[in-house]
Amino acid sequence: MGFGMHDTEWMAFADAGLERAAQLRGDAAAMASLFARAKIVPFWRGKPLVRGGSALAFVAADHPVLRQGRPAVFLGLDDGAPCFAVDISDWQPGPDAEDVVAGFLDPSVQRHPDVDQDAGFCELRGIMVALPAREAEIAATARAILQWHQSHRFCAACGAESVLAMAGWQRDCPACAAHHFPRTDPVVIMLVTHGNRALLGRSPGWPEGMYSCLAGFVEPGETIEAAVRREVLEESGIGIGPVRYVASQPWPFPANLMFGCHADALDDTIKIDPAELEDAIWVTREEMVTVMSGAHPRVKPARKGAIAHFLIQNWLAGKLD
Repeated sequence: MGFGMHDTEWMAFADAGLERAAQLRGDAAAMASLFARAKIVPFWRGKPLVRGGSALAFVAADHPVLRQGRPAVFLGLDDGAPCFAVDISDWQPGPDAEDVVAGFLDPSVQRHPDVDQDAGFCELRGIMVALPAREAEIAATARAILQWHQSHRFCAACGAESVLAMAGWQRDCPACAAHHFPRTDPVVIMLVTHGNRALLGRSPGWPEGMYSCLAGFVEPGETIEAAVRREVLEESGIGIGPVRYVASQPWPFPANLMFGCHADALDDTIKIDPAELEDAIWVTREEMVTVMSGAHPRVKPARKGAIAHFLIQNWLAGKLD
């Protein structure tokens, strides 16, 4: 069963229509002209600058917040307006700044002295559904590629430090002339069902009550369907029959592409791998309605905007049967 734009438009980061304008990336003169009139989103350690908790706080090329910025990355054209991202992670917040909170979700907000105090650097997971769809796509693209630059500074072929090229969509090695390109890691996420029940799992370290669809990375030489079957069997001990692709979602934590699938279980006996899952449970449709309304005594609903929420909601609506 295929899903169109009207089915995925509320899913964070998906199908918002940013024009990537890849043909301009190698034109240095065009990039300089675009940057001079661009709207630029600063990032600090993976967090975009956000105003009011619900909109990206774009700045102009001459804004003082960019003085400590790294080379700009061209994101594309937003209805003709050039968009760039600049990583200012070298900036050090003052002693009165909120501390970054380690864990699944960082609720802290860091405010820069050169920016109006109604704007701050926020964890993208926390505000992804509050952002307009196009801004969410811009933020996801920027976060993923800026993180790639941070983690791939050195050439994988010879070890020399590489340099940004192609407006941020490539890194070149000045020592051995190797070219390196941003990576996206494919991940399968699957709603496994058996009759009137769906399988939910819980990973170690997740917040209390958080359960979700099973998921895992696609391995080299593996199809999406094979990855679904392998991951479900490894994590829960359950065999899988038919697998159907449903929809995809970019997930910039750090740079994944989630392939959402619906899979039929061949049996219902759960044997979890404790190295992979802390718990796994079967949930009936009736129970799932309670879960998704936030009224279940044990299980919290999947995060709105995430593909797990999308899969469960469509299953409840009968669209995956």
